[in-house]
Amino acid sequence: MMQTPADIEAQAAIFREVFEHLRDEIGRVFVGQRSLVDHLLLCFFCQGHALIEGAPGLGKTVLVRTLGEALNLSFSRIQCTPDLMPADVTGTNLLAETPQGLREFSFRRGPIFANVVLADEINRATPRTQAAFLEALQERHVTVFGVTHLIEEPFAVFATQNPIEMEGTYPLPEAQLDRFFFKLTVQTPSVADLAEILARTTGTGAVRIAARHGAATVRAMTDVIKQVAVSPPALDRVLRIISATHPGAEEAPPIVRKYVQYGASPRAAQAMILAGKAMALLDGRYHVAAEDVAQVALPALNHRIIRNFHGEMEQVSTGAIVEGIVAATGGNG
Repeated sequence: MMQTPADIEAQAAIFREVFEHLRDEIGRVFVGQRSLVDHLLLCFFCQGHALIEGAPGLGKTVLVRTLGEALNLSFSRIQCTPDLMPADVTGTNLLAETPQGLREFSFRRGPIFANVVLADEINRATPRTQAAFLEALQERHVTVFGVTHLIEEPFAVFATQNPIEMEGTYPLPEAQLDRFFFKLTVQTPSVADLAEILARTTGTGAVRIAARHGAATVRAMTDVIKQVAVSPPALDRVLRIISATHPGAEEAPPIVRKYVQYGASPRAAQAMILAGKAMALLDGRYHVAAEDVAQVALPALNHRIIRNFHGEMEQVSTGAIVEGIVAATGGNG
């Protein structure tokens, strides 16, 4: 059935209302950093997972938990440590006695079976346990002893890592990094934000989150995002940006040729398109413009560009490389 312009506008209005409500509710608990909150919500509604990097004590756990509370969704936290086993993430079969007195194996679900999952300090888990997340991140199910168990939608994993404490950590391999829709960075709060944090957390008042939505709303918002059209200039901008991340490409700017070893995969293009669609809806449009995809290039590419020896030695950040790529590809839609 063909949608009328009125139907399209109504859907976009609902999306903005839900998004703004969540932004406001999270803002009652998590102070400042609106861009971070917006990107977290974009990632969630686009059915993506996010890697959140920040020093201890900046509210990463609070941010993710509040998202689950505001949407009235199930939340679980996995504290990643070197002794965490894959079964501690996915679940395992247990031998139990039935009412008839028989003994049989039954599957006990692990903490990965939740709508919003926080994998705290994921780089502290061993490579074997990190691999337990891979199937869930990509396929949205887990396989235990040859049996596949589906994870109910909506489902998002928000993994955190500490950028300053490297002892006892296992860096995530590129294949796992690529499965994260966005990489987000939590900044140190400003003096004004710190004062507000202290006022909220050292008094007697307790903030209560108003949960007005649920899983059905999230699924509906995801469907709306997918229906947004992509303009030819926006698609062209994405293709040029992704191509420019590869040092051997003709479009690669000097900063990429000098400091990059490997560029972004097609998953980066998918993330930019989907996030661009959500950006367009927030702006009241039902088509993606080139500026929409340019605005989400940094979180989509930040973890997908692998620096070479010169880039690491000269400490050229991937953020600076992405900014150079966006500037070099230019153009608006």
